[in-house]
Amino acid sequence: MRAMVLEQPGRPLRLTELVQPVPGAGQLLLAVEACGVCRTDLHLLDGELPEPVLPVVPGHEIVARVAGLGAGVQGWRLGQRVGVPWLGWTCGQCRFCTSGRENLCGQARFTGYQIHGGYADYTLADARYCLPLPEAPDAVHLAPLLCAGLIGYRALRLAGDPHRLGVYGFGAAAHLITQLARAQGRDVFAFTRPGDGASQEFARSLGADWAGGTDEAPPQPLDAALVFAPAGSLVPIALRQLDKGGCVVCAGIHMSDIPGFPYAWLWGERSIRSVANLTRSDGLAFFEAIGQAPLRTEVRVFALEQANEALAQLRQGAFQGAAVLRVACGASTSDGRRP
Repeated sequence: MRAMVLEQPGRPLRLTELVQPVPGAGQLLLAVEACGVCRTDLHLLDGELPEPVLPVVPGHEIVARVAGLGAGVQGWRLGQRVGVPWLGWTCGQCRFCTSGRENLCGQARFTGYQIHGGYADYTLADARYCLPLPEAPDAVHLAPLLCAGLIGYRALRLAGDPHRLGVYGFGAAAHLITQLARAQGRDVFAFTRPGDGASQEFARSLGADWAGGTDEAPPQPLDAALVFAPAGSLVPIALRQLDKGGCVVCAGIHMSDIPGFPYAWLWGERSIRSVANLTRSDGLAFFEAIGQAPLRTEVRVFALEQANEALAQLRQGAFQGAAVLRVACGASTSDGRRP
């Protein structure tokens, strides 16, 4: 099977022929239909994530079909469409796992980082951490939901119940959560790089009530701000736009250092918090929510072999929305047979 493999941080991914894996107990063998290209993949390539398992196949926004069932797997059938997110395994026994906070498990393992991911024809996944996906829309439009959508959803949940929501960094996650927030009746104010008129127009086309540069003030103070860009300098900027009691939620797995700021900007029961990973319950709740309010995913599609180009364009901000690899191997009939 084909796979794009990271051998060492700082190097391009290498197209490699690997032996098709065999599912062990509790695992699904998955024929990949599509895999999203996430900014976290860039952090992995740049060596900004600690202790990766190398060599590794990146990719944690996987849409696939069940191609094989390991011993003891129940509740899944051949040919069923499956989503594989970032969280790939937890211990199930620590105080975090037993209190509904498995995203904080100290032994957790993550897809495309410590477990081979979806930049490949086939992959394995723990059946307990997979999500059932609908047959529509197309796989490339479902893929961004499995990280950009899920992390955006968790960030919004942790922001409380804001009426006036600011979104900083209008990429894959922001373009999805803007739509969901508007469907929930919230006002959305989108912040982009100063002068980025294309992204501001894109935000307005998705329902944002206002869009401007990070050097501008929104029409009204914010109840919450979600920071998706990995720039710590945005945190004090967002904090200054909060009303009393507001919250800044940092949604990236990696962010540059946050510069110092006056305590007066934080006073008034304002707060700053981070989002760490996600839980399986987040996934189920998110897909239930968007079942009632479907989201439009704007995607730039690449072939599997173009993964390095997709990552380069993501780094450059060369497109709106999300990048997705379409993997031909994933095409199958409803019973899992190749057409």
